Amino acid sequence: MESSNSQQSQCIISSKQQVKDESSKHQPDYDDIITTLPVGESWNLPSNLYKYQGFWCTPEFLNGVISAKQRFKPLDKDVILCTYPKSGTNWLKALAFSIMTRTKFDFSSHPLLTTPPISCVSYIEFEHAQGVDASREFPLTSTHIPYSSLPDSIISSDCKIVYICRDPKDVFVSWWYHVNYFVCNDKGPISLEKAFDLFCQGIVLFGPFWDHVLEYWKASLERPDKILFLKYEDLKRDPSYYVKNLAVFMGYPFSLQEKAEGCVEKIIELCSFETLGNLEVNKSGKLQGAIVDAEHPAKIFFRKGKIGDWKNHLTGDMANRLDRIIEEKLSGSGLKF
Repeated sequence: MESSNSQQSQCIISSKQQVKDESSKHQPDYDDIITTLPVGESWNLPSNLYKYQGFWCTPEFLNGVISAKQRFKPLDKDVILCTYPKSGTNWLKALAFSIMTRTKFDFSSHPLLTTPPISCVSYIEFEHAQGVDASREFPLTSTHIPYSSLPDSIISSDCKIVYICRDPKDVFVSWWYHVNYFVCNDKGPISLEKAFDLFCQGIVLFGPFWDHVLEYWKASLERPDKILFLKYEDLKRDPSYYVKNLAVFMGYPFSLQEKAEGCVEKIIELCSFETLGNLEVNKSGKLQGAIVDAEHPAKIFFRKGKIGDWKNHLTGDMANRLDRIIEEKLSGSGLKF
């Protein structure tokens, strides 16, 4: 193990400095595209949603997606963590980061103890799209971009993609809480009922949810050597099995000695919601650079992390409606929730 854990942790933090807007470099493409796109309801957020290549995004995300297509150049050794928002992104980031860097950091002074997971792994559509190559210290990055909108450079490369999905009812509830933190206009928070209706119509950031999931699912069936498809609920029920599989897929398998010494269990414990959610940095700390031109408390990414919390929010009719939509949209794919 290296002795300069604190210095390396600080390096990760400093490399995530607030990203300056360089959208002017891509402005002609962005302006030409956004003026032609359908506009959807914004969930009471400050900016509208625009439908680009079949998915809804804000102007900031749209600019990031376009910029990433132009600028992001993956390495063959890269591992890219892909998620629909609120599906376990931070947990997957923590696990993958811990697996990849386990020989560099001691568990007692690990960067995750002082740095939110979202700040340990950069986003293609933010830092990398703006020319900040922060993750090259470790070949690990992330994105919410739908599969069909990923840069061609990723699709044609030999890098690995890991995708995690989650029960859409829990995704929706988590989204609703998350979005209402950002609402800052005179309309106030969006109601559960209105948000649910928009979600069921597919009008949600990077939605429709079912299309986002289905694209990665089909791609994983076509290229299982390149894309690992995980379910949040499976990872919760048997973390040891899936963490070991994740390590093998990423190219960082656990040795027999590591398994005997409890390395797998240490990573699971370090990355658990209970551990990360109770750290001061994730309760009162600020995020910087994780989202362009934004600084937010890390706690907005740590609410409950439980399976089935939707039962405390959705009526039976609402749950049945979304179940029917998902069943119809995923029919014949082999994917079920």
